[in-house]
Amino acid sequence: MGLPRQVRFQGELVTTGIFKEPVQGSVKLRKLNLEGDKQADLKVHGGVDKAVYAYAGEHYDYWRQELPDMSLPWGMFGENFTTQGMFEESVNIGDQFKVGTANLIATQPRMPCYKLGVKFGSMDMIKRFLASGLTGVYFKVMKEGELEQGDEIKLIKKDENSVTVKDIVRIYTIDKDDIQTIERAIKIKDLPNGWRYHFIKQLEQVGKK
Repeated sequence: MGLPRQVRFQGELVTTGIFKEPVQGSVKLRKLNLEGDKQADLKVHGGVDKAVYAYAGEHYDYWRQELPDMSLPWGMFGENFTTQGMFEESVNIGDQFKVGTANLIATQPRMPCYKLGVKFGSMDMIKRFLASGLTGVYFKVMKEGELEQGDEIKLIKKDENSVTVKDIVRIYTIDKDDIQTIERAIKIKDLPNGWRYHFIKQLEQVGKK
């Protein structure tokens, strides 16, 4: 977890909440975030649909090869949860999970902003992060509760539309003409309205071709 702080980047002061540290003991999960954790820019970070950000610990092996000269402690990507066994190709948007006494719903992948570049000291990291496909998963809180390090994230229910987090990135960046997946995506109840609107417009553009 972490509170917003000011850092100097390219001669300017930047306020960011991307710096996270592991915590011990029980933590309360609220509708908007974990207690003791805040986001700096609520226009693009945080909110109901981005209350919790999870990043697979297995992805760190990839980044250690890509960035051999950089220290990569847990939380380096600004995640609230560093997970095991939870990957973008296996989590559907709309999947429901239980962790501790809280319930979560997967809502979207992470689209990197310049704050990630600030954290890694290079704006090139934004392109590299998106190109990797290792975006992590955002969740909204269906039921508030308490959790602690080591708690299992248990799948409660799979979303029937079967559109994975990886699929969302793919139809947004590469396969923009994949009508079938786009149509399934806009049916997902828990897909944030910003994404739904984007994909509806994308369908309209495909129809004009």
